[in-house]
Amino acid sequence: MTKTFHNVERSKQQRIIQVAMKHFAEDGYKDASTNKMVKEAGIGKGMLFYYFKTKYDLYIYLVQYGLDVMEQEFFHQVDLSEGDFIERMYKIAKQKMYVFKRHPYLMTFLQTVLLYRHEDKPLPTELVKRYDTLVKEGMQKMYQNIDVSYFKEQMDAEKAMRLIEWSISGYQQTLTEQLKQQVLTDELIDQYWDDFYGYLAVLKQAYYKE
Repeated sequence: MTKTFHNVERSKQQRIIQVAMKHFAEDGYKDASTNKMVKEAGIGKGMLFYYFKTKYDLYIYLVQYGLDVMEQEFFHQVDLSEGDFIERMYKIAKQKMYVFKRHPYLMTFLQTVLLYRHEDKPLPTELVKRYDTLVKEGMQKMYQNIDVSYFKEQMDAEKAMRLIEWSISGYQQTLTEQLKQQVLTDELIDQYWDDFYGYLAVLKQAYYKE
């Protein structure tokens, strides 16, 4: 975090971060407008470039910030003691929703990093390595210490887990886009978990022993 931005009131920091992530996520690095960012964040353009010298510096800061959040609030929270793969995916999904509620555009924003790294002004090598390492370690945690005895006899457990992961990820991605247009109340989230657990029950019937 830049020294000047570090001294800004936290609520203002978060407003700038969330708005900037939103525009980078929706428009990509090249087309993201700092004019739109400052207007939505309610600050002067001069102040934005007082905190961050360039649009690129802002982008790099957001990538670093996003990776910090994902590492601390998501990947480090994965419960490796849960051997039931579907139950682990359920817990991972709940943690992901917690992160989404606090940072609505974070995950979509980080996905744009994959696209931007190939453009004319690439991300610093150390940041690319950190991003790749975090993703790799996160995927390893997802499948670590899984009890494959839950799966039906003669079923390829590894392929089954991939199919389950894709099913849940696809459902979550669709839901996330819908939730961006709504205010996330506790009642709405409870309804989401009821529906979601119903889908998981169907997956258990399809892949697990009775």
